[in-house]
Amino acid sequence: MNVHVPSPPTKSAAEPARWAVWAAHLTTLVVLPSGLWRIAMVLGFPAGYTAAGFVPFETLGSKAWMLTLSVLCELVAFLTIGLVRPWGEVIPRWIPLIGGRRVRPMAVVAPAALGAVVLTALWANAPWWWTYPHEDMTPTGHLLVGILYQPMVLWGPLTAAVTISYYRRHRAAQRLASTA
Repeated sequence: MNVHVPSPPTKSAAEPARWAVWAAHLTTLVVLPSGLWRIAMVLGFPAGYTAAGFVPFETLGSKAWMLTLSVLCELVAFLTIGLVRPWGEVIPRWIPLIGGRRVRPMAVVAPAALGAVVLTALWANAPWWWTYPHEDMTPTGHLLVGILYQPMVLWGPLTAAVTISYYRRHRAAQRLASTA
């Protein structure tokens, strides 16, 4: 009995530029320092807070929020890698019902571009961390936390750059397909 097994879709765009691959992977690294800082607090280390300042972070709800936030930030940053990997073009086969289908480029570009704008706006004030008072932190903690959060300024622009690269690669592939 012959069973026809469809072949997987081929890639539709050129390989991503090396800088785009590096930038995509860098997004996961710029989020890491702040996430590790929050996880240290979840584990009970004051991580720069005074004894009194750390009290609000000792509740189960606060710990759950900090852990959830750390994991979510890393997962969202990891999605940027999809802009330079095959799973950003074809849904992995292991995903039920939709696995193996081609991803429409604008279904990727629109949320990635929106995310880049939101992240850029969200972290735009991070360079001025040291100008804001943090009475519940030790002077060393104030310095350290400021340093740990500085890489977050890069998250939005890196995501934007990789998104533009993805868009250009797929736009060029669509133009080539339409002229063929």
